[in-house]
Amino acid sequence: MAKYSKKAGEKVEEVLHEQKEGTLKSGSGKKVTSKKQAIAIGLSEARKEGAKVPKKKD
Repeated sequence: MAKYSKKAGEKVEEVLHEQKEGTLKSGSGKKVTSKKQAIAIGLSEARKEGAKVPKKKD
């Protein structure tokens, strides 16, 4: 299984909390309701911050 850094895990946890509160927005500005989409946003943000996150699957 792929290894994620602790920083990436913390970022995903933070984003999931935002999604539960209803404050998480996607790139288009719409509210995120899907847990899978929230995780993807968290991993994307962690990747941008330089955290160790495995490459995206094609």
